[in-house]
Amino acid sequence: MPNVTLTDALRREYDTLFNSVIIRPERAGEVEASVRRINGDRDRYTAVAEATGIPWGFIAVVHNMEASGRFDRHLHNGDPLTARTVQVPAGRPKTGQAPFTWEESAIDALTLKGLGASTDWSLAGTLYQLERYNGWGYRLSHPHVLSPYLWCYSQHYSSGKYVADGTWSDTAVSRQCGAAVLLRRLAESGLVDFHDQPAPAADAEPLIVRYTTEKPTDPAELKRAEALQQWLNTFPGVFVKVDGEAGKRTSEAYKKVTGHYLPGDPRGT
Repeated sequence: MPNVTLTDALRREYDTLFNSVIIRPERAGEVEASVRRINGDRDRYTAVAEATGIPWGFIAVVHNMEASGRFDRHLHNGDPLTARTVQVPAGRPKTGQAPFTWEESAIDALTLKGLGASTDWSLAGTLYQLERYNGWGYRLSHPHVLSPYLWCYSQHYSSGKYVADGTWSDTAVSRQCGAAVLLRRLAESGLVDFHDQPAPAADAEPLIVRYTTEKPTDPAELKRAEALQQWLNTFPGVFVKVDGEAGKRTSEAYKKVTGHYLPGDPRGT
């Protein structure tokens, strides 16, 4: 299959899609559970990250996509670690003896893709490598559908998927959370960041919303808080969940943009 080049236009597309992600409400609980599980296994991902120079968050979301987060499966394709891989790519790892550790298999899978410390790990570069990991079939053959491998469970994807190798359906719907959506929630939770997303400098008057640890019951207050969160998300390096609760993460993002915590935040006194 032809390769896709990471052009400036594609970079802008990735940045725009990521910065505008809204997780579908009916999937929010499932996404949160995945983020908690991923963060709980962070030490294992970090060990592979240190061995390869690849960000731990990238390794984690690929592991979720390819092996459902299971540590008894190859990162290449989800085959059992009790033998070399059978599915494509078959016969991996080529060296060593089964059963393989998850770490040695993961390192083999990532280096087989040519990934390492010298890879472009900017936000757009990371999303490019995630799409490349799964393949360019959606982008090249069905460009009307954004790859569910990245965007499923967000407003960017509704339907359309490969139901078998080379078999396409416009009505089939992916049932797996997209890697970019997981990465977005990890960023919103303050667990990952990107080297090309600098601390923002405010150039507009911010919306004023008071700090709270509970979602407002007043519809007008809820709308103002959501508007603030949407505004904060327009700044590079800021990833806030738009939920109307102007709590700790929203206040921290507000400080990053304005230099001050939200009014009422005890950290600002």
